[in-house]
Amino acid sequence: MEAFELILLLLAAVLLSAVIDQLVPKISSPLIQIGLGLLIALFSVSPIEIHLDPELFIVLLIAPLLFYEAKKVNKTSLWKNKVPVLSLAIGLVFASALIIGFYVNWFIPSIPLAAALALGAGLGPTDAVAVASLSKAVNLSERQKAMLEGESLINDASGIVSFQFAIGAVITGSFVLFDASINFILSFFGGIAIGIILGIVINFISNKARAFGLDNTTFHVLLEVFMPFIIYLGAHAVGASGILAVVAAGLVIAISPKEVRPAVSRANIVSNSIWQVLTFALNGVVFVLLGAQLPTAMRTTWENSPITHNQLIVDILVIALMMLLARYLWILATEAVGIHKREQRKLQTSDFKDALVTTLAGPKGAFTLALMMTLPLTVTTAQGMMPFPQRSLLLFLASGVIILTLLLATFVVPALAPKKKAEDPIEDENAITIDILRQVIESLTDQQTPETRIATQSVIRSYNARIKRLKNTTELEEGTTKKELRVQAFRWEEEFVQDLIEKEEVDSVVGYSLINRLIHAQNLIMHHSGSLWVARSLFQHPILMTRSALHLAKHVLTRTDSQHHEEARDLHKRAVEHVICKLCKEMGNPATPTEDVSSLLQEYQRSLRRLRNVRPNVSVTSLTKAVANSNDIGRMGLNLELDLIQALHENERISHAMARKLRENVNLMQLDLDQSI
Repeated sequence: MEAFELILLLLAAVLLSAVIDQLVPKISSPLIQIGLGLLIALFSVSPIEIHLDPELFIVLLIAPLLFYEAKKVNKTSLWKNKVPVLSLAIGLVFASALIIGFYVNWFIPSIPLAAALALGAGLGPTDAVAVASLSKAVNLSERQKAMLEGESLINDASGIVSFQFAIGAVITGSFVLFDASINFILSFFGGIAIGIILGIVINFISNKARAFGLDNTTFHVLLEVFMPFIIYLGAHAVGASGILAVVAAGLVIAISPKEVRPAVSRANIVSNSIWQVLTFALNGVVFVLLGAQLPTAMRTTWENSPITHNQLIVDILVIALMMLLARYLWILATEAVGIHKREQRKLQTSDFKDALVTTLAGPKGAFTLALMMTLPLTVTTAQGMMPFPQRSLLLFLASGVIILTLLLATFVVPALAPKKKAEDPIEDENAITIDILRQVIESLTDQQTPETRIATQSVIRSYNARIKRLKNTTELEEGTTKKELRVQAFRWEEEFVQDLIEKEEVDSVVGYSLINRLIHAQNLIMHHSGSLWVARSLFQHPILMTRSALHLAKHVLTRTDSQHHEEARDLHKRAVEHVICKLCKEMGNPATPTEDVSSLLQEYQRSLRRLRNVRPNVSVTSLTKAVANSNDIGRMGLNLELDLIQALHENERISHAMARKLRENVNLMQLDLDQSI
């Protein structure tokens, strides 16, 4: 019962940290969670001590965190910066482990070399959560962000592999370089290979399940949540690195082609929501645990260690300084090579400052603490079962370095790096709402398929109606009017048909007949005279007009009305398809109102269906299916609205009060949609 109460208390602290993080955005969430953990420890009746099996701790906390990091990584940036990322994530981790390990063993002889190397390996990985929160507060370059994000993903795997080898040396009491190297290579590359294979297999199972009609969101989301545990245990069973297997599988998921269907989109939305909550909770639990165990760990070391108090503080400062210095020099060397290769120049003053920012922007965090907490309590030696050498001191040193690097990242990096230019908040609620609705229309248009087009168009019409109502209540300028856009569409058709006539791909009589109707339609809209088009055509294309007259005579003598009608219909269909492609491209033009483009696009799509003579089955079954699809896509649109509102709030484009009001409106529409089914 006590364990259950502790779990509830930890989760309550994580929940409270999410609230405080919104109220005090300048302080990183890990520091807030550590502070809450300290409060729990101070007001707890008895000291909080948690002892988990190391393998269980890794499986429960580290494996899912790494899987999600790999799954959401920006694969384009990762590949573009693969050389510096791999240099930091692998080379720097091993170099830091050796530097810190030999220093700690030399300066504190009571800590064996293997245990000191384990401390160095544990301090190698950087914290992805802290890196993400920093990127929101300071203006890091795209290269810096890509390096930090890629490093925080891959160095976790290299850190844990080196950590496990160091712990193995402590437990066995021996370390043979050749054997360790062979085992490391097999574990490293074996884990990657198994992760890739299992990632492909699970992807195949998921796709086959969808092909057989199993589009159940619960099944696919649970399968994805189980993936890191299944992959880790599978790789571990054959002696390969389970962590590397999890990372490799996550990358396979990230680069795999995605279907665009309502069921898939719905599953992705649910999956992302679950993973965001799960990873935040897991990271938060680790940091709250750090804060809760700090008093006990520090008191034990502070009171019982033969090392003086001042020396303990100096040790933490020196370890952190050496680690940061090694990181700074490594980044500087990496950037020097990269700059010389890309720009053919030497390092400048700004490059030294950027390297310092990148150095301090990689603090230690949840992964380091999780690794250090997996240090075994005892080891088996020739003298029998003995306590792990200086376990509490190692935890004390690691905790001190974590807090120090988090403080530097939170308060020093924003002072060194240029701050993000805050955009002026948008106060006009109607303006921001229209902008959100336009982005939703664009997303729904991009994701529609032949099977969902009718349902998607129905939802888009409702969004267009909402935009129209908002425009009627405000004095917003409309930019390019729908009338002008319609004329432009007629001109696209005219130019397309004219080009086909010039290439002699269509009968000129049929072509000019369609062009005449298009020009007449333009004149009706713009109130111009049709004689201008006749004069223009005679002046610009006399040869084509002559040829058209000859074709007309031939048509009268040799062709039937049915043949002429069929060719005219086919040409009109091709012209409409051409305009649909043009309108789809126009959808991304910021100067053109999205609702006008989508409305006209729907008209042309309806015309195309009529030209293709597609008569939909209006049976009860098909009607029910169409309504169900509309409901699914309607939910998708509302979820997109919520995501866009959250993004605007996080980027400080709208106030907290406006974001709350907009969310309440969307939530009401979600409730109405669910009750109408």
